[in-house]
Amino acid sequence: MPESAEEVYARIVAAVGTDGRLPMPPIGDWDIFPWEVVDGALVPKVLQPPSDEPARFGDSMDKPCGACTRPDPTRLVWEDEFWVLTHGGQPSGLPLVLTLHTREHLDLGDLDDELASQLGRISNRLVRIMENLPEIARVHVDRWGDGGAHLHVWFFARTARLTNVLGSTALEWDDILPAGPEGIWRADLHTVATKLANWGGDARS
Repeated sequence: MPESAEEVYARIVAAVGTDGRLPMPPIGDWDIFPWEVVDGALVPKVLQPPSDEPARFGDSMDKPCGACTRPDPTRLVWEDEFWVLTHGGQPSGLPLVLTLHTREHLDLGDLDDELASQLGRISNRLVRIMENLPEIARVHVDRWGDGGAHLHVWFFARTARLTNVLGSTALEWDDILPAGPEGIWRADLHTVATKLANWGGDARS
């Protein structure tokens, strides 16, 4: 069962105190991070002029597609003939962060009607399963296509009643909040895997 808001908050207070700040996550050093501090104020960065799109992983031999190789078996949550569900390898700030990939090297616009229907059904089932875990309020479903050419859809479960961690900022909080206990995380992965396998495929966690 995921931690309650009180348990998460208690861990943070124990680490940094009630007035302490957690460290800045690596996203603050990314070129695409849109904010910077100027004269003591947080402001948007200056937009750079147009340039060539960067190559994605899987677009060329120079940047091969990691998702096309057999997934690390230690990161598998669930799989079937067409889809693979993975985790990040260790607990993160949010209770659960899972990624659904196609087995075949396809992007979102490449799916035929059958695969698109499967994506919708699996996504709906995952959201239902994850939101029915205790202490989970919402599951955010996100797809970005700028880093990798192989379809990968993210599922971010957020803790109920941590009211700073809402909406799109939950993704940043995932990198800011300290990771929860591994035993709880693994038990929740097992629950998701076994419940999803009720509709087919194989639980791997």
